[in-house]
Order: sequence, then C-alpha cells, then structure tokens
Amino acid sequence: MRDTFVKTTTELLDDDPRTALVLADISADAFGPAMRRHPDRVLNVGIREQLMIGVAGGLALTGMRPYVHSYAPFVVDRAYEQIKLDLGHQDAGAVLVSIGASYDGSAEGYTHQSPGDVALLDTLECWTVHVPGHRDEVGPMLRDAARHDDRVYIRLTVQENEIPHIGGPTLQVIRRGGPLVVAVGPMLDPVVEATRGMDVTVAYTNAPRPLDAEGLRLLAGGEVVMVEPYLAGTSARQVSEALSGVPHRALHLGVGHHEIRRYGSWQDHAKAHGLDAAGIKAKIQKFLD
Repeated sequence: MRDTFVKTTTELLDDDPRTALVLADISADAFGPAMRRHPDRVLNVGIREQLMIGVAGGLALTGMRPYVHSYAPFVVDRAYEQIKLDLGHQDAGAVLVSIGASYDGSAEGYTHQSPGDVALLDTLECWTVHVPGHRDEVGPMLRDAARHDDRVYIRLTVQENEIPHIGGPTLQVIRRGGPLVVAVGPMLDPVVEATRGMDVTVAYTNAPRPLDAEGLRLLAGGEVVMVEPYLAGTSARQVSEALSGVPHRALHLGVGHHEIRRYGSWQDHAKAHGLDAAGIKAKIQKFLD
C-alpha cells in the first residue's frame, strides 16, 4: 500500500499543479525524485509533525491540495490539536495518509502504534475516512481526493485481503445469509474465514466514514457485528444512530484498550486482540448463541 501511495502521489504531483506534499522525514527518500522535480510543492519539514499539519493548512488556504504523510501516531495522535485548529477551525482541507495502522510497527513499540486514530478524528466534523483492504484500492482513493477540497484520512497498512474490492462508499455484500457481519478494510479475509459455515451476511466497506447508514439499515436484521482494524467500539455511535428505532443487538470487535507490551509481529498482535480468524469466530459464535 505504501508503494502504491508513493507512485500515485508522484503521478498527481506531475500531472496536477495544485497538488502538494508535506512530509516529516518519513518516506522522504521514496519521494526524492518528486522533490527534485517539484521543490516548491514537495516539502519536508523534518521531524516536526505539528508543523507539517500547519504548513498543510496554509497551503490549503492558498488553493493548493496538500497531501500529508507519516506514521498514524505521528500524523493523527501527535498533531491532533493542529488538525483540530489549522484544518478544522480554518475550514481547510487536506489528505492525511498514514502508515503503521494499529500495530504494523509492532517491533518499534507503542510509540509507532495508533489503534485510536479513527476515534480521535470522530471527535471532529466533516472527515471522510478510508481504510483500504488491498493495495489496488489505494490509488482510486488518492485520485478521488484530488478532485475536491474536503478533509480526508486514508489509513494504510501492511495487512491486506487477497483480492481488492473496488467500489464506492456503500456496503458491498460479499455473502448473503442471516445476521450481518461488517468487515472494515483488511478485516475482510479474516471475517470470511471466521464465518465459513455460518449462516450470516458478510458485507465489506473501505469507507467507514461516513458510514453507509442506509445500507446498514437495509442489511441488518436483529443483529449486527462490526469488525474493525482499530479500537473496538469506534463505530458504536454510528451504528446506533443508523439503526435508531430498529430493535437490534450489536457486537463491536476491534483492537482492545489494553496495550500489548511484547513486540512480536502484527500477526501476533492481531491474535492477542482476538482479530485473527479464530478469535473472530469464537466471539461471533458466542454472540449469536
């Protein structure tokens, strides 16, 4: 996904004079050729993530379309106040593109992990959030974001589904059956494996914000399960609002609030949080029983 981001954003810089890129050292080498061709529009501010957002806000106010990139905890957690003020308060748009996700940086420790990034952005207004499940879904998201001036967050990860699912913001039905299980981004393959043999409907989205409320109401019966690759319960409010007035039970699976203090791999962290296929299966079976 990261390679796709570099390739697509470099093409946007070459093709669209309105596109700008603001970095804080992360991926600066990968964007070296673009920086040499467009030194006025590819800016590396060094290890100053708050400044990175401030610069993006200033560029947006001049009519540029800034893309901002770093690890999720640096671009969202560390720079939250600047996102709130330099973008939100000024009604300025930008495209934040993160890597690292919830625990891709398992070997780097908790400083490089951000399970709460989407929940943080949920405290602010007018953010579109994309969580691609495959590298081929990344390019269309980046190009679509270049066509407007809204605030967009694209959350990249090393975990991928086997095949891409290119579509719009609506829920995509993967399998029809009984109670609804919604998989967000890279959670689709584990969900499909976990629910094999279960009488459930499996739906997919890589655009959880805004959540497809109409699709959720159409697909949900009395029970709905949300499986997300970030903090468990992040979408609880959105699901509750979408199903307001509809009798239902909901189960929200995601990264736990407890910190995993061992390094290991991202697969080890997924298992520890119950986000591997076996963990998801056990929790859904218990909920439906």
